Amino acid sequence: MPKTILVVDDEPSIIKGLRYSLEQDGYNVDEALDGEEALNKILSNSYDLVLLDVMLPALSGIEVCQRVREKSDVPIIMLTAKGDDIDKILGLEYGADDYMTKPFNILEVKARIKTILRRTSGKASGPRKEIITAGGITINVANRSATVDGRDVNLTAKEFNLVKLFMTNRGKVFTREMLLENIRKYNQMGDLRTVDVHIRRLREKIEKDPAKPEYILTKWGVGYYFSDK
Repeated sequence: MPKTILVVDDEPSIIKGLRYSLEQDGYNVDEALDGEEALNKILSNSYDLVLLDVMLPALSGIEVCQRVREKSDVPIIMLTAKGDDIDKILGLEYGADDYMTKPFNILEVKARIKTILRRTSGKASGPRKEIITAGGITINVANRSATVDGRDVNLTAKEFNLVKLFMTNRGKVFTREMLLENIRKYNQMGDLRTVDVHIRRLREKIEKDPAKPEYILTKWGVGYYFSDK
């Protein structure tokens, strides 16, 4: 079954060129011209990958990426005319899987797309119905919800993936490199600092005292693990 890609850019000529090239390779292509339209489409439809420009009307690409990551793990490649490192850090920290700077080589874009789709194509089409509990934390894999001591906790998609990984591997130490792979599923442009950011935010949501965590613990010089007590 052909993969479907959403191309988001406010320049019709770029969308036209990407659409033509991707359709030549057998992809189905949808399009959006601003951030608000892109967000609505992503949350209302099922896409295999999103090509998302950073500079967009209505909502910026980074804002779109951040909001999408609260609900979905759809792979996202950011496209931008800027080459500043701060944009890369922002885009990747908020959940982008990869980042390309305009003007880009269409062959490289297609190679990046194939790599990401290859990494995600082996996943099951839907989550299993499963409840996992550890201490005061309960997660529902089917609807990707979480509670701590009976109260609902709003986790982003990547935060949920992390806590599920930890809770199903209690006591196992994960290096930052291993966690980065879990967060990104594509790590050629990874930054290990991103792992620490996600761990800090996750602790703020699930720990009674994030400064003295009871669940997600640090193995100094190695990485992180979930308490097996």
